Formats: sequence, C-alpha cells, structure tokens
Amino acid sequence: MKKVCIYGAGAIGGWLGVALAKAGCELSAVARGQTLQALQQNGLTLVHGEARETVTVNAAQDPAALGVQDVVVIAVKAPAMPDVAHSIAPLIGPQTLVLTAMNGVPWWFLAGGVDASLRGLQLKSVDADGSIARAIPTAQVIGSVVHASCSLDAPGVVRRHFGNSIIVGEPAALPGDAATPRLLALAEQLKAGGLEVKVSDNIQRDAWYKLWGNMTMNPVSAITGATTDKILGDELVRDFITAVMLEAKEIGARIGLPIADTPQDRHQVTLKLGGFKTSMLQDVEALKPVELDALVGAVREMGAMCGIATPFTNALMGLTRLRAQQLGLYPSLH
Repeated sequence: MKKVCIYGAGAIGGWLGVALAKAGCELSAVARGQTLQALQQNGLTLVHGEARETVTVNAAQDPAALGVQDVVVIAVKAPAMPDVAHSIAPLIGPQTLVLTAMNGVPWWFLAGGVDASLRGLQLKSVDADGSIARAIPTAQVIGSVVHASCSLDAPGVVRRHFGNSIIVGEPAALPGDAATPRLLALAEQLKAGGLEVKVSDNIQRDAWYKLWGNMTMNPVSAITGATTDKILGDELVRDFITAVMLEAKEIGARIGLPIADTPQDRHQVTLKLGGFKTSMLQDVEALKPVELDALVGAVREMGAMCGIATPFTNALMGLTRLRAQQLGLYPSLH
C-alpha cells in the first residue's frame, strides 16, 4: 500500500497523512484554496507538544491529477460527502481501499455488523439518493473510529492535543468473520506510522458507542454556545441529554449494538476531559455547515426503522436544525 491520498487534509486527515507518510507511503492530497497552497509550498506538518514533523505531500485540486491510489483516506465532514462522491472516481481502482475517518453514522453503516433485518438497507439521512454508495463501493471500504483530538494551527499545520488511536474494521464483516488480510495490512501500516491501532470485529459497534456521546454534546453546544463542562453542569440540560441517550440506547439494543454503560457513566467520561468546545460548536463559530444528519438524523431514521419513538431526539434535531438554518449552515426545508 504505497500510494496514499488524503481527501480532506484538515486536522484528522492531516494527522493520518503524516502517520502514513512516516510509514513509507507516497502521500498525496486533494485540497483547495489556502490548504492547497500551503501543502504545495510547505508540505504537511504535525505538531505535538515540542515535537514537530513535516512530510512531503503531492497536493492537487483535481483528483485526476493524482491518479489511482492504493489507499484513499476520506476525512471530511458528512455534508461534504456528496461533493467527494462526485469527484473521487479518478482515485479509485478495483483494488483501492477507502478508509473513512468521519464522525457519526456513515453511509455504509448498515452493510454488516447490525441486526440482519436492517442489513443492506440505505440510510436516506446520510446518502439520500444512493450516490455516495454508487461512487464508493462498500466492498472496498475500511471503516474507522478516531480517538484523537486534533486542530489546525494553520492550513497544512495540524496540532495533536490528546489521544493517538484509531479503530479500524470491515463494514461488511459478519459475526465470527476473521480479520481480512487487507485490514491487518492497513493496521500494520498505521502502527508503523506511530498510531495506536485496534482491529475491530464490529466497526459499527465502535462507531455507535462513540456516537452515543457525540450525538448530544455536539448539537446542544451548537444551540447554546456552551462548552461541555457547562452543558453537563446544568441539571435540566443534563437530564435532557440523558433522555436522548436512553432513546439511542434502546435503538442500539434493537439493531444489535447494545451498550452496557449508563448515560451517567458516559457523562463522567466527558467531564474528565475538562471543558472544551465540541467540533460542531467550532463549525458554528466558523460558519461551516454542521453534520447534523450523520449525528442525529440517522439515529432518528434507525429508530423509525425499528418502530421506536424518539421524542427527545426529535426535539434535539428540530432545535439544532432551526439554529443552523438561521445561520445558513443547514439546508432549509422549503
């Protein structure tokens, strides 16, 4: 796996790109504007504490200029996926692996790892017309769940704050399936680049568990402008978040992704991280589109598939959607 392209060379894409370059891969990136200029002039830099590493990257705006890759890493926010699907074809050959590093529920979520009654269904909230699934064959996808906090100091300059791990797995894997050689090879390559890597036998379960915390804190912060410590420090808001999490927990149990923790367990984990701005709050402040459908809309959709009422999740979706629409960060319903 020598030729690797990062599609979305932001904080997480840059973090993964540096790791793969350090592992000996020939790194390229699809980028635009200031990021494209910075990557072409200065390469890609990762900063952690006092350490600073810079790697060479072949950056282009047009994927056709880069050609077929061994691995394509997609590290964009969910609202950008239709554009990625429209442009990605020149990078993908029959043997290309596509590693997704995204928040929330991805378009491939129902490919495997969930209850058989849902397997293979399309999630309209994240792939309304099926164009993403057509452009990026699920059989070539490796899913991931990132546990690393990264931000951009400047275009092409990524700062890693805490966490340095990634969970990888085959979206179409069924219970009892052994890890595939391609999955193990990619895991080894990421390890060689200095990351902590876990190979999952059910990547949907790992994605769902991370989502269980993200799907509330992100939207509530977008509505209120508050950091996580203030959100969980308000008893009424905390109770509302708990109610949403209990709805999601019931959906998870029904679709074959049970969670043993209580919402209170998860609140304690979040509080230990200290007060921070969620990624969605950062997007709102930067006036960037919010990834509400992947974090909340998909949960509502799976609830409807299972016949589970989601009044609290509906309220969270409606309030956040309206706030985002007022700022021009989410499509209007009319």
